[in-house]
Amino acid sequence: MSTLVLVFHPHLTDGSTVNARLLAALEAQGESDVIVRDEYAANPNFTIDVAKEHELLEAADRVILQFPFYWYSSPALLKEWEDQVIAAGWAYGGGHALEGKELKLVVTTGSEAAKYRKDGEYGRTMDELLSPFEVVAYKVGMTYVKPFLVQGTSTISEDELEQAAADYVSAIID
Repeated sequence: MSTLVLVFHPHLTDGSTVNARLLAALEAQGESDVIVRDEYAANPNFTIDVAKEHELLEAADRVILQFPFYWYSSPALLKEWEDQVIAAGWAYGGGHALEGKELKLVVTTGSEAAKYRKDGEYGRTMDELLSPFEVVAYKVGMTYVKPFLVQGTSTISEDELEQAAADYVSAIID
C-alpha cells in the first residue's frame, strides 16, 4: 500500500521539534512505499501546483494529512490546499479520483489531551474539532481512519517524544 504524507507545518525546519522528530523516525525506516512532502516548502506563497498534487494523490492508496493544531483548526495552507486541490469534477461532482483511498490525520497539539474533552477547558473533543476532515473524506468517497494525535507537545518529555515517534511510525507503516 503506497502512502503519501502531506505535511502542513509552516515551521517544520525551524521550530517544530515534535513534527521533525516524527518525520525523522519515519525516514529512518527507509520505506519505499511512503512519500513525504513538505507542503509549505513545495508551495511557497500559497502557490499550489494543483496538477502535481493531483498526480501525487492519484498514485497513493493512503493519504496522511499531518499538521499542528492552530486555533482549534489547521494551518492556513492546508485550508487553501483543500479549496484548490479537492476540486469538483476531480474529487467529487462527477470525479472520483480519491474514492476508495484512506485518509488519516496526524495532528499535534500544544495543549494536553485533557483539555480536549467535553468537561475540559475547551469543551470540545478532538473528534468534534476534526470532524470537517471526516465529512470531506465522506464527500469524496475516502475511508476516514482514526487520527493519530500527539498532544501536550509544549511540555512533552524526551521519553514521551521517543514513544510518540515509535507509535507514529507504526501508525504510518501499518
